Parts: sequence; C-alpha cells; structure tokens
Amino acid sequence: MASSVRPVSIYLDVDGVVNPFSPVGTTDWGGDWCIADAGILEVAFAPEVVEALNDLAAHPAARFVWLTTWERLAPEFLCPAIGLKGQDWPVLSSQGWDEGPEWWKLTALQKDLASSGSDRFVWLDDQLGRDADAQSWADYQEDRVLCISPDPRQGLSRSHLAAVRAFLG
Repeated sequence: MASSVRPVSIYLDVDGVVNPFSPVGTTDWGGDWCIADAGILEVAFAPEVVEALNDLAAHPAARFVWLTTWERLAPEFLCPAIGLKGQDWPVLSSQGWDEGPEWWKLTALQKDLASSGSDRFVWLDDQLGRDADAQSWADYQEDRVLCISPDPRQGLSRSHLAAVRAFLG
C-alpha cells in the first residue's frame, strides 16, 4: 500500500545552525559544547541537536535537504564527525545560482521545492533574518512554511526543534 504522507522538505544550513559560531557557555540543554574534527575544520555542536535531527529525519513526512555553503562536504565530513545521519540527504549547490544579486539559497530552495512534491517546508538558516527577499517570499507562503533563524552563536534550540516536530505533525 502506497504511503499517503506528503513530504515536508526541511532545508538545513550548517554554520550558525548545527555548528554555532564561537559558542560560549552551555548548550540549550545545559551541557557543554562538543568539538569534533570534521576533516576540514573543527566544529562545535550540541549532541542533543544531532540526536533530535536524527529523530526528526526518521519521521515519515521528513525530507531533509542540505542547503549550506558546506554543500557536499556536509554529508562527507560533518555527518561522520558528529554522528548526524545525513549522508544520503540531497545537497543543493550554489553553482550557477551565485552569480546574481539574489541569495543563492533562496533560488536553489525555490527550484528544489518546485520539483520535490512538498506542499510544506521548513527552512533552518541563521541568515534568514537578514535577507529581506527571503523573508518576503517566506511571508507570502503563509502556513506552508516554518522559518527558523537561530542565534548563530547558539544554533538550534529545544524550542526550535519542538516547532519543527509540531510542524511535521
């Protein structure tokens, strides 16, 4: 019997989202930040974020997509370093989209969304709050989209991940 669950695309950035910039203090869970060698650089992360993302990826509606300047390096280096099970997620590339004034991530997301079969989507990127075109376009999508722009020094929090879980249903 075919599944009637429509995919919800979840577009995931790395830096400032999974890998906070120069994190200080403790994680949102009260623990220490972990540091891992991702082969090309060290990354900071909260193990609870990785666990929650792995759990969300197992949801029958979730379709995770890499939307990061790491591009192919995310599944190749980041995933094994921190234990994120995203090696098989699609990777959107900036190639061909980074030549104009538009934010390449918005253009790549729009193209992917048009071909994905997803009616709804989640966009997790610390730069969302700073791109007026992306904000305007996302506002136009109304309840089809959940945009989360975490503090880049903290990355994803418990409340962010709970919102994604609730959006997935």
